[in-house]
Amino acid sequence: MTRLIKTDTMEAAKSMIKQSLVAYTEQVWAIFNNPELAYKEAGAHDAIVGMLSTVEGVRVTPHAYGLETSFEAEYGAGGRVLVFNAEYDALPGIGHACGHNLIATVGLSSFLAVVDALRASGAPGRVRLLGTPAEESGGGKIKLIEAGAYKDVGACLMMHPTARAAFGPASVYGNAFDRTLAIARFAIDFKGKPAHAALAPWEGVNALDAAVAGYTAISVLRQQIRPQERIHDIITNGGKQSNIIPDAARLEYGVRAPTLAGALALQKRAVKCFAGAAESTGCTMATQDLGGYADLRANMPICNAFVEAMGALGREVLCDTDHTTPASTDQGNVSYECPSWHGMFGIPSEGGAFPHTENFARGAGLRKSFDRALENSEGMAAVGYRFLVDDELAADVKAAFEEQKRHD
Repeated sequence: MTRLIKTDTMEAAKSMIKQSLVAYTEQVWAIFNNPELAYKEAGAHDAIVGMLSTVEGVRVTPHAYGLETSFEAEYGAGGRVLVFNAEYDALPGIGHACGHNLIATVGLSSFLAVVDALRASGAPGRVRLLGTPAEESGGGKIKLIEAGAYKDVGACLMMHPTARAAFGPASVYGNAFDRTLAIARFAIDFKGKPAHAALAPWEGVNALDAAVAGYTAISVLRQQIRPQERIHDIITNGGKQSNIIPDAARLEYGVRAPTLAGALALQKRAVKCFAGAAESTGCTMATQDLGGYADLRANMPICNAFVEAMGALGREVLCDTDHTTPASTDQGNVSYECPSWHGMFGIPSEGGAFPHTENFARGAGLRKSFDRALENSEGMAAVGYRFLVDDELAADVKAAFEEQKRHD
């Protein structure tokens, strides 16, 4: 690995990261300054497509795979196919509080570096940058999987920011190993009967009572679930007016577990809580599947290669295989389709705040965080280029993926 990192092509690629992103600084910061929600990321899509359209030899497809805010850029010919993912959707009300602007930065800079390395070396291989919208609330990568975006892919790499404090000493850049929970999402709709809440409440059937009873039953269920399982919820409809017995109520739920099978099993237990609530209040009940994400499976040869690459650059990275991030991502679904990697890197945030908070959103907009994204992209680009030119690493990556599939 060290020999490959120190070749002239990778040294050129390393400098390319800084040179290219300097040229596109305005567009990169525009993604952070103009946060866009799932499937509405037109500005981010147009900014990145505009950048890539100026790079010699890069073939750019806007609005790719039938998704208005997805794109695909490709360079090279023959050989293996390497994909970098770029996320760029934001969160309602708190902007880039999950740092997807930095995910886009890492993906874009790594792609440009490998393009430059392939151009300089003339080696066979194809590198793609795939714009993946709607990770937060829409399963963009699942739609891309269904459309065939990952069908011929040898490896798919991306990185995600989190609080720097998660990794201990300030000298540690992040964790090459990441495992996440699977999530199953569903909604419960209760139907009752309206009535005047003061004149004749006995004539009504209270759908909100059913929602509250079910919500309370879920709170009791939490005592009996396993440590890595999670249940979280919101009531999206609890009635229209306080003097009318609510005839409709709706709750939306997410249940998480180490595997998708486990999440679906936990969902069945949760639905029984609501069935009991419907029975006890006289309401009818319907469930709606809101989709879910598979658990994320790490590819150990890629993890090890990243640790080695960053070490050659003088940067310490953990490979903590006991770690599980208690969150979910549609990159998990990708990890079932092709060998995948979802490394974590730390950025500064006030009070050590983690993603999905206002303090983390502010941290994602710091120059220090942008620089840390570029530093990590040097390691990811080195691993990506090595995957394309190193047959032994590529074979190890494939073998690890096939071994995981045997346990499905």
